Amino acid sequence: MFPRFKFLSRAVHEEQESKHDGERNKYPLTEATLCTSLTLTVWRKSLLISCKGFTVIDSNGNLVYRVDNYIVHPNEIILMNASGNSVLTMRRSRKLGLVDSWFVYEGEMGKQSMNKSRESPVCCVKKRVNILDGKPKVQAYVYRVALDSDKRHAAFTVEGSYAHRTCKVLDEYKGAVAEIKRKEAISKDVSFGIEIFQLVVHPGFDPSFAMALVLLLDQMFS
Repeated sequence: MFPRFKFLSRAVHEEQESKHDGERNKYPLTEATLCTSLTLTVWRKSLLISCKGFTVIDSNGNLVYRVDNYIVHPNEIILMNASGNSVLTMRRSRKLGLVDSWFVYEGEMGKQSMNKSRESPVCCVKKRVNILDGKPKVQAYVYRVALDSDKRHAAFTVEGSYAHRTCKVLDEYKGAVAEIKRKEAISKDVSFGIEIFQLVVHPGFDPSFAMALVLLLDQMFS
């Protein structure tokens, strides 16, 4: 789907790296090597004191992703893995009028100057702003080509309500590739609210890219 988006999250699939190194260089994003759905718990809080961000853990309680202090640079967000290495960088675009748009890059920008190809965005994510377009459930569009503004060519759409933590990321065939869900407590006396929720990544979709969409939805609708 995205020819240049060929990596899998090392934080999630570290044990599979050597086995799938060749496959990662061959398959695009939606043909990744996830065999079963992956459920991550997302906490809308940084692990660092006095920082705003996100903490993401897997079903075993292991740290998978983290975002720290993005409020200092409101036009740039860096998604890091458990080791603190940059996985994706998201930058807000101010050149497209009132539309809330973000470009997504591999790694951390500013550290890839020797590799100009990585200075190009992987994709562009745009907030839906046309309330008269007949698609009330759509929250955002993901485009293959950064400058492509034709909604007919959106690679993915996000439908639902991020504010209520009930969203689905749909591919071109309206199949769900990732979902944002409220986290249900075992005890009826406990409620997680909207600060702690679940991100379910279905087979074949990149979990780091799914988490990037969560971060952008939070910017657009919080």
